[in-house]
Order: sequence, then C-alpha cells, then structure tokens
Amino acid sequence: MTDLQAETTPRTDDADVLSPDQLTAAVHSIADRSRVASRTLGRANRARKDRVLLAVADALVARRDTVLAANRSDVERGRASGTSAYLLDRLTLDAARIDGLADALRELAALPDPVGTAVRAETLPNGLRLRQVRVPLGVVAAIYEARPNVTVDIAGLALKSGNAVILRGGSAAATTNAALVGIIRDTLEDQGLPDDAVLTIDEFGREGARVLMEARGRVDVLIPRGGRDLIQSVVTSARVPVIETGEGNVHILLDESADEEMAIDILLNAKTQRPSVCNTVETLLVHSRSRAAAGVLAALVRAGVALHVDDRSRVLLPAGTDAQPATEEDWGREYMQLDLAVRTVDSVDEALQHIRRWSTGHSEAIITNNLASSEEFVAGVDSAAVLVNASTRFVDGGELGLGAEVGISTQKMHARGPMGLAELTTTKWIVQGEGQIRR
Repeated sequence: MTDLQAETTPRTDDADVLSPDQLTAAVHSIADRSRVASRTLGRANRARKDRVLLAVADALVARRDTVLAANRSDVERGRASGTSAYLLDRLTLDAARIDGLADALRELAALPDPVGTAVRAETLPNGLRLRQVRVPLGVVAAIYEARPNVTVDIAGLALKSGNAVILRGGSAAATTNAALVGIIRDTLEDQGLPDDAVLTIDEFGREGARVLMEARGRVDVLIPRGGRDLIQSVVTSARVPVIETGEGNVHILLDESADEEMAIDILLNAKTQRPSVCNTVETLLVHSRSRAAAGVLAALVRAGVALHVDDRSRVLLPAGTDAQPATEEDWGREYMQLDLAVRTVDSVDEALQHIRRWSTGHSEAIITNNLASSEEFVAGVDSAAVLVNASTRFVDGGELGLGAEVGISTQKMHARGPMGLAELTTTKWIVQGEGQIRR
C-alpha cells in the first residue's frame, strides 16, 4: 500500500452499516442543512462574520490541548501504519502550528469582505443603472487529505465569504478534524450563526465522498486539495462543478546569468523547507552556460537532496556524488520529498518547451540577472504563477496577502492560482430602472 493509499483509506465507519439508499439520504440531508445555513450566512454583515472568526481563533488557543490530544492519536495511528515522514509532517500539529492557525484567522478577519463589492457599475444611455456585485457561491464542498490546517483555512475562508462548507478531510486526520470542526461549530452557535454553516461527512468515508461528488444541485462547487490521485479521482468522478487544484510539478530555471549565492538560497528554500507541499520545486532546469550550476548542485547534495540527473547535468556534480539517472517518469513526478530532477538546457526557449511538456500548470520560476531572459520566461510560461528571482514557496494564499487559501487552482475557469476570499464568490447583476422597456 502506498503512503497516499494509506492516507486516504477510510476507517470502519457509518458507511459500513448503512445501505446505499440510507447513505445517500444521510449525505443529502447534510447538504440540505448546509444550504439552509448558507442563506443566513450569505446575509450576515462583515462585523458579524469577523466576530465569529476572531472567536474561533480564541477558541482554538483556549482548547489547544484538546486538539493536540486528538492529533497525537492520528499521528500515532499513521506512524503505526507506515505513513511516510513527509506525510506525517503534514498531519502533525503542535502548539506553534495551532497558534499559526489562530493568527491566520485573525488576519482573515482584518481583510475586506468581498461580498457586495461592485465589480463594475455604469449607467446605460437608456437610463438603466447597472451593478455587477460579488455574492457567495453558496455551498462549497472540499475533499482533502491529511492536513488538518486545511480544515481551519477552508472553514475560515468560507465563513468570511458568506459560504457554508461541507468538509471531507480523510481518515488519516479524522480525530483531529473532528476536534477542529467541533470547536468551529460550537463557536458559530455561541455567536448566533447556524452551526450547520460548517459540516463534515467524514463519518461516511469514501462512499460518502462519492455521494457528495454526485450531489448536483445540492453542492455549488467542489474543491479537491491533495495529491494527484485524489485530485484526478474527484475531477473524473464528480457531477458537481469542480475547481481543480494543487498538483504541483514545479520548475525552476537556473539561467546562465544567475548569481550563485542567490540561486543557492532560492533552491534550498524551494526544495527543502517543506518538501511535502505543492509549491515545492520538483525539477531544476540548468542553462548549459550557467556559472552557478556546479555550486548550486553541490549545495543541494549537501542538504540531503537526492538528484535525478540527465547525462549533461551529471558532469556538474561533485566528485563521488551518487545521483540517479533521470527517466521520462522523473520529468513528470511530483516527488513531495527530498528528490529533485535536473536537466540541462541550452536556452530559455528550450526550458519553456520542457515546461510546456511536463508542467501541471501550478508554478514556475526563473533565477536570472538578465532582463530579456526574465521577460521571455514570464511571457512564455502558461501556469497559475510565475516568479522571477524568488522561491516558489511564496505561491501560497497567506504569503500573497489573501489570509489563507482554499487551494491553488491550476485551471483557467473562474479562479486561477491561490484561491482566497474573492475566489469563493461569484457575481450577480443588479439592474435598476424607472419603467424602461425594451423596444
């Protein structure tokens, strides 16, 4: 069993004792309750929503020990089942991470409310006054893997943007997620908003997720967040609208003019800070005339990164380095651990050709001191984010000033890149007249 399969295999739960019809009815009931709650939340003003976010932040800190105890249970179970160290890192919460979740909610409360914001406004020659304004999506569902921080991020963003949310957080983090959802629901009730604004179907396991994916008309949009297997399973199976997110085969081009010291700092940050997340670099493209290449590769080797190199890159490695030969499979892999594919190219255009062939459309970066190279790269990359002389780890809702993110959209419809508050809204037209009729 792979780490991902272990992470997403459902435990014995209510889905095992319900008939298919009963299971469908139970999940539909949750979705219907969510719809009712969304109507109340969608009319709540900013002050009321912000009070809830601040109260949830305080409650997370006050009930930190409860969350940590629940998380220890999940981590111990994961460790016993052989879950990899990288996935265990994503699963684990500590006091600092809980404080970070609380701080993110406080930052979210300080951001403007997108609901009611006018996207455009004008008066037509016939006197009709038009406004296109942002409104909540309604019922947002999220299916994600063993990252309990996502539970708080998505719930917070949904509440601030006036949406109700249905969560399916995966069995690996089930105990932690239950504790977090309980805290959020208790706080909603205490603050006079419907606790059904945040609901979970974790108790119904994988079959419950399948029913949710097919609940067209009950769920307005479904957002999967996790590895390739989970995302593609949702995209291919769902009958409700889906925003595809997250899979990150991220590239960095080391241009011929790149400064070695800056390149080392960026590559080490982009690869080693948190290897298990989607904005981690997975492929390094090295310009054949780069003066920094040997030093950069040596620094990566010293940091414990396992390199998968093509023949032209191998000669740049420190003597005695035990690097693996890169295969076609390596160019398409999202390692999510301390592995990195390395290929030598002769130009920015050749790098762009490689990226077009293998990129998942998440993020790409160039390290260069040449303005023409940076402009060629920026113009040629067709991904959700492109960076110049900065770590790909910045492609994150919190880092880009969105407060948090539901996920990073790699599609082109509705939302692209980190999805914050505005991306959880749609628009409606308000047309005001004084008796005008169409002739």
